[in-house]
Amino acid sequence: MLVTFRTQAYANITMFGDVAVTLLKLMGQSGTVPGALMPEDIPAALARLKAAVAEHADEPLDPEPSGTPATARDGGEGQHVSLAHRAMPLIELLTAAAAAGEYVMWDD
Repeated sequence: MLVTFRTQAYANITMFGDVAVTLLKLMGQSGTVPGALMPEDIPAALARLKAAVAEHADEPLDPEPSGTPATARDGGEGQHVSLAHRAMPLIELLTAAAAAGEYVMWDD
């Protein structure tokens, strides 16, 4: 599953579903897809996400493999994308939405 985050203030962002759900939960949301944030709720969600990233920036946040063992998928080298890198586009989207007073919605 893919999840797309949308707001009138920024370009759409699409990410793997399990990564998106993890980021939603770090924002203090239930992780339910579809969902939305009202403009007045965005600053708190953004602050929670930034705090989680600051605390765990280098932890890997990779999508769950679909039937392929990680070692077979990445050649056994163990390359991962950090939480900080996965969260950056969403942080930028939330920042733009908060500045413009726009809603943020996500769906699959």
